[in-house]
Amino acid sequence: MRGVGGGAGRAARVAMAGGEQRGAPGGPERVALKKEIGLVSACAIIIGNIIGSGIFISPKGVLEHTGSVGLALIIWVLGGGVSALGSLCYAELGVTIPKSGGDYSYVTEIFGGLAGFLLLWSAVLIMYPTSLAVIALTFSNYVLQPVFPNCIPPYNASRILSMVCLLLLTWVNSSSVRWATRIQDIFTAGKLLALALIIIVGFIQIFKGNYEELTPSNAFNFWMTPSVGHLALAFLQGSFAFSGWNFLNYVTEELVDPRRNLPRAIFISIPLVTFVYTFTNIAYFTAMSPQELLSSNAVAVTFGEKLLGYFSWVMPVSVALSTFGGINGYLFTSSRLCFSGAREGHLPSLLAMIHVKHCTPIPALLVCCLATLIIMLVGDTYTLINYVSFINYLCYGVTIIGLIVLRWKKPKIFRPIKVNLLIPITYLAFWAFLLIFSLYSEPVVCGIGLIIILTGVPVFFLGVYWRNKPKCVNRLIESVTCWGQKLCFVVYPQGGVAEEEEAPSARSRRQATETAETK
Repeated sequence: MRGVGGGAGRAARVAMAGGEQRGAPGGPERVALKKEIGLVSACAIIIGNIIGSGIFISPKGVLEHTGSVGLALIIWVLGGGVSALGSLCYAELGVTIPKSGGDYSYVTEIFGGLAGFLLLWSAVLIMYPTSLAVIALTFSNYVLQPVFPNCIPPYNASRILSMVCLLLLTWVNSSSVRWATRIQDIFTAGKLLALALIIIVGFIQIFKGNYEELTPSNAFNFWMTPSVGHLALAFLQGSFAFSGWNFLNYVTEELVDPRRNLPRAIFISIPLVTFVYTFTNIAYFTAMSPQELLSSNAVAVTFGEKLLGYFSWVMPVSVALSTFGGINGYLFTSSRLCFSGAREGHLPSLLAMIHVKHCTPIPALLVCCLATLIIMLVGDTYTLINYVSFINYLCYGVTIIGLIVLRWKKPKIFRPIKVNLLIPITYLAFWAFLLIFSLYSEPVVCGIGLIIILTGVPVFFLGVYWRNKPKCVNRLIESVTCWGQKLCFVVYPQGGVAEEEEAPSARSRRQATETAETK
């Protein structure tokens, strides 16, 4: 299928002609995405994207809808459990369809181009730019807090610092995959240390006997009787705190031994995050009553002020470091989504190109950075995030439905991991319950979210499906692509790393099963 930038093929091939010699025997290293993400970095990507600022700032969302400490803790554990079910399904999809791009690649492979494009469209247009903008603004607010201790930081100062941070990390990600993963490793370790400090202080409080709110009689002392609607809202708050568990699937082709390390990273990271989230909340309740927690705008900061004394400054610094690592993780993964979309012909071909020396997808990174800057400047970021949550959750369910459809369409395809069908069915039961409740309780938000997705339909038919575009349009696309290649010094990757570095035995099994499918 010829994409939005399909007419640029001739210009791209001309620019790439010299680069193809790099793959010749005895010549320089070929231009291709590098497999530089090991198991530790893979875990850091998952953990770093899940743990953002929320656990430090506002776990009160779960508490206010459950009406008791005990039920709130159960919801946190349940949220981790449902995320684990979803991540097991993504582990099977990730090793069965070993492409970067995550949800988009799987939906495109299973349901076809239009469904994949609509997911890509909503992600590139609003989902990831809005999430990046919110994280960047949270980072700047906490960095500026010591400068403006008695008031909210000025609007312009916050926006400028957010943009500087975003541009800095875009430059880092453009310069080296290794630098980007090292930053992710370091800042993930930093936020885990900060949370470990909270948990350790909480255990010290428990050993001192300060656990009145955690005794069964108090923990399940309801100050309100939660309805089914309240429980659904609490579960939504908890499940969204775990969002990001699927991000490693966006960079499958850059993983070292993805068939082994993708599931390993998921099996390590999700239980670890669930443990950290649950025990962090337990620690909060050793220092604060439910009423104090509900009245706090930044729970970790309040916790630090009450128990850490002189070292209370650690908490706002931890939030800043956490969000800095979150920005890096979102940039790294969302740029690979753009790269994968362009490679499939659903975005301009320039976005499928990488730097001839650094082997990084610079055009895709620049598009993600630019979209986020525009959202920061002209969008009501915190209103858009409501639509993002609905779209994000919708995409999860559609992707996992795809796993069941793929089992039916291609039962004999080689699957290094094959989960029990009860796992996707159980996940989809929770998903359907929350989706139906969201449509009932927030029809306007969900309606606007669906409209945002459906605006991609005419774009798909004009940009992707319509192949015989006028010559003037093709010439314009070729000129823009050629100019972009010269500006960014990029070419098409030479060969797909996923196929070329796939183990011979795995490749032969895959080919054998696919041949059997066609007979």
